[in-house]
Amino acid sequence: MIDALARTFTPENLRDLLRHGITTAVFSSVIAAALAISGRGDWGSQFVYSLSIGMIIWIVIDIGRMLLTRRSEKKWPLGAPGVLLVLSGVAAGFLGGNLIGDAWTDRPYLEFWTFAPHKFASTLLITLVATVAICYFYYSRGKAKYLEGQIALAERDAADARLKLLETQLEPHMLFNTLANLRVLIATDPPRAVAMLDRLNSYLRVTLSGSRALTHPLANEFQRLGDYLELMSVRMGPRLAYRLDLPDDLRDVPVPPLLLQPLVENAIRHGLEPKVEGGEITVGARRESQNLIIDVRDTGAGIDNAQPPSEDGGFGLAQVRERLATVYGARSSLGLVAGPAGGTCATVTLPLPP
Repeated sequence: MIDALARTFTPENLRDLLRHGITTAVFSSVIAAALAISGRGDWGSQFVYSLSIGMIIWIVIDIGRMLLTRRSEKKWPLGAPGVLLVLSGVAAGFLGGNLIGDAWTDRPYLEFWTFAPHKFASTLLITLVATVAICYFYYSRGKAKYLEGQIALAERDAADARLKLLETQLEPHMLFNTLANLRVLIATDPPRAVAMLDRLNSYLRVTLSGSRALTHPLANEFQRLGDYLELMSVRMGPRLAYRLDLPDDLRDVPVPPLLLQPLVENAIRHGLEPKVEGGEITVGARRESQNLIIDVRDTGAGIDNAQPPSEDGGFGLAQVRERLATVYGARSSLGLVAGPAGGTCATVTLPLPP
């Protein structure tokens, strides 16, 4: 019972309840002023009658709709339950509000029964029309809010599907590059080819055993990046050195999988491979205000001296930019600049979660 009430009277529902009550009180005051101006009595007594009727109707309908829709995403009951709820609220408010007003003004209880038929009908009609109008107003706002939520959910599902598509494009891209390198080593250096195949097996085991979530901790991204660099170091030998720098306070920050690997591939392909002596790749993460900054630096040929980007290199950078735009929008960016001591620095900027 307590759990059911907790699910019904959530903080969001209680805020809606309070907001509806304040609006109803204001609406009742306007009706009281209109009735006083039309000569139906002084404003004080009309205010007591109107406010009492409005508050009782508000309590009956608002609490009733929350109890009826606690298992539904829609916050207003439709069909016969909705009509019966409104009629019940009108009946309870009309009777209870008049009793309170009669007690306040020292009039005989339920004096409206002695009214002339047209006066009684007009009083009841005002109550009914006002209730239907304000209920329709709240129903329209609730429906608009529900539709906005459905649109946001659909957009999020579409973004999730697009991220999955981008990831499925990136994984074969890396695998094909590795298999092409492995083919060369089989013919030229079989022992290194075997070592590279062992690394590839380990990398694929970690990748496939992990969850296919749309995000994972930054520590997992660095771990998988370390496996990839170890795989590449088998092929390149001493020509490839690398260093990974991840502060402890950033290890659990969620990021899209395979976000950094295309940047490292790009650094190897266009930075280190064109140089006979190779070079070093450094991947570091840091916090700047409310942003996460990840740098992928290499000591390779540099932007000016590197070979023109191939279709593969352009593909990797384009995929990273597209994934950032899909997840973070304009709050993220990917920059590519020449390093101060040579080489190239790719910088990813994305917002930290609250």
